[in-house]
Amino acid sequence: MATGFNRYDHGMPPSDKRTEFQAVIDVAQRAAHPAELELGKFYTVVLPSGQVQKIDLTGPEHTGKPARKKGTTIVRDVDSFLAYFDKHGDDDSEVYADVQRRTITAVLDAHTGDGARWAEHRVELHLRHTAAWDAWTGIDNELLAQDRFAEFIEDNLPDLVEPDSATMLELAESFEATSSAEFKSSQRLDSGARTFAWVEETNAKAGHRGDITIPASLKLALRPFEGCEPFAVMARFRYRIKRSGDSGASLLLGIKLERPGDILAAAFEDVRTAVDNGIPETIAVLNGAPASR
Repeated sequence: MATGFNRYDHGMPPSDKRTEFQAVIDVAQRAAHPAELELGKFYTVVLPSGQVQKIDLTGPEHTGKPARKKGTTIVRDVDSFLAYFDKHGDDDSEVYADVQRRTITAVLDAHTGDGARWAEHRVELHLRHTAAWDAWTGIDNELLAQDRFAEFIEDNLPDLVEPDSATMLELAESFEATSSAEFKSSQRLDSGARTFAWVEETNAKAGHRGDITIPASLKLALRPFEGCEPFAVMARFRYRIKRSGDSGASLLLGIKLERPGDILAAAFEDVRTAVDNGIPETIAVLNGAPASR
């Protein structure tokens, strides 16, 4: 015999009662005063329709500041690198020296031994060659006409150690004075220097004759990178007597730097040592590069 009892209705008010309850809830929600939300927090709100809405006020557009430090700053000398590291680094920061690229990178928010961090805040030291280094390496192993070589020597006299700048200036002036002369022969001296005999003939008067003695090598004082100490760099003189038919023979001059790559490596090692001495003793300068992001 049907009793009219439905097990799904057990313990629940009749539908008309539920409608009344919902009406009371709606009135209460409309009567409630709106609450001011606090910036920097995350809220979950139940709407009158029963839907759930999430309100995220943690972003920088709400708080006025980024959630974390990130980005890569480029510096050009050791002092700037250490100043930035002192401001933003901590005991878990990591420092890498890339010998091939000649850069030093600090990952300021590197992973710790117990957990992960973002590793997105970095400072990189990018070394730049000095103008003097670029000038001398720019003519390395090239032969120039006398007047061009003389002009180069005059422009770079401060870099010369042996022979001194006064001697090299006199030699440069000799190159300029004999740029139209014909070079006849050369002789190597016991000192390693070489003497070139020249003659300059004109239609109006008897020709001039003379010789020029060129040292076997030059000693330079060059700073490979901005901010580093100067290094002694040896350069061997190169020459060739160029014969060009009826116009006689001209003298081509140049220099060959001795192992400039070794000089760069030594200069970078000095930079690496300066960084190592400037950061906390608990942080080692690793040979390599940090993981890509």
